[in-house]
Amino acid sequence: MSENPNASASPVVRELDVRPIAPRDKHPSIFNMFDALAAGEAMILTNDHDPKPLRYQLLAEHPDTFEWTYLAQGPDVWRVRIDRK
Repeated sequence: MSENPNASASPVVRELDVRPIAPRDKHPSIFNMFDALAAGEAMILTNDHDPKPLRYQLLAEHPDTFEWTYLAQGPDVWRVRIDRK
C-alpha cells in the first residue's frame, strides 16, 4: 500500500516548560518560540500558575494570530496549547 502524497503531515507542536526559567526571562522565551511558529504550528506551554497575563499580552501584541486552549488548569501545573493561525 502506498502513502497518499496529498495527506497532510502532522502539524509541528513544540513544548516549552517555563517553570525552571527565571521570571524575567519567561515572557521573552515564550514570545521567541511563538514568533518562530509558522501558521498551522503550535506550542504547548507548561507553567506553575495560570498564564492568563500572557494571554492578554498575546492578544494585545498579536491579535487574531493564535488560538489558546487549556490542557491542564492547576492547581500545580497549567498546560496551554497555543496554535498559530
